[in-house]
Amino acid sequence: MLKMADRMDRFEALEQQLEMFIENTRQLGIVVSDFQPQGQSNMNQKIQKMVAGMQEIDKLKSQMSDINVPLEVFDYIDQGKNPNLYTKDCLEKALAKNEQVKGKIDNLKKFKTLLLVELDKVFPKEINTYRALRGDDRPL
Repeated sequence: MLKMADRMDRFEALEQQLEMFIENTRQLGIVVSDFQPQGQSNMNQKIQKMVAGMQEIDKLKSQMSDINVPLEVFDYIDQGKNPNLYTKDCLEKALAKNEQVKGKIDNLKKFKTLLLVELDKVFPKEINTYRALRGDDRPL
């Protein structure tokens, strides 16, 4: 397993390459939008930088083979949302589900207690046997 610092170095290298690629793409867009024939060599250089950037990003992909990204993150990106919101939303959903499950558990405990009380009224001998088998000596 890789150390956390090694993982961060991988991410930082990829992030730098992506930032350079984005900047080169932005610059190429400017050159293309105001294209003049005398700017052809500048445009060719920008295109070559983009190709080189894509090759560097392609080289870095092998270092990321152990990284799994949930597909829902890409949905957030497609919707123009910050991908960090995915983590926040997942945590909020997990907390809400946890509260829901906790409520169900509490209700089942109450139901069990009430059921044992009512069963004790009707079947006291059997409930005492049950409680003895369970090792539960507390009074109902």
